[in-house]
Amino acid sequence: MKKFLAMALLVLFAAGCSTVSVKTDFDHEYDFSGLKTYRWASGQEVNPDDALAKSPLVLKRVKKAVDKALQAKGFQIAQGEDSDMVVMVHAGIQQKMRVDQTGPVGPYRRGWYNPWWGAYGGTTYVSYYETGTLVVDIVDWKTKQLAWRGMGTKIVEDSPASQEKIDEVVAKILEGFPPQK
Repeated sequence: MKKFLAMALLVLFAAGCSTVSVKTDFDHEYDFSGLKTYRWASGQEVNPDDALAKSPLVLKRVKKAVDKALQAKGFQIAQGEDSDMVVMVHAGIQQKMRVDQTGPVGPYRRGWYNPWWGAYGGTTYVSYYETGTLVVDIVDWKTKQLAWRGMGTKIVEDSPASQEKIDEVVAKILEGFPPQK
């Protein structure tokens, strides 16, 4: 199961026809103008059961992408424990089911029964797929309170994730950070 989860995370942000669905939320009373420096969550602050913690190669790529996006916005990585905010990343995979139903078409469509299509008038197709979600949390270091959260969800593809694709997904997630009043 652990190997499957790590592999699924590796392909989480691969190229494909699916797009990333991004959602953000933040503390509307928080003053983001004071944030200048950040640091990454340390080992004690990270959940060891998180899917990214179990996939160090993907975690390294995600951190590199977040660093790139934050530094492009003017934030600086702090040395040691002295920073304005702490950045945490989490990920998870969820299996989903899709049900499609086809029915009779043309001039022979009559109510619920048509002998050419069977008693219920169509065919049902069931398929399964996985979605992956990447969460980026910005925590105020002084108050230890969550200030901002961005989540990106996408269908997991079957090709390896490149740094460029992860950069695109993370940039999309962090597009709304810091929020404007």
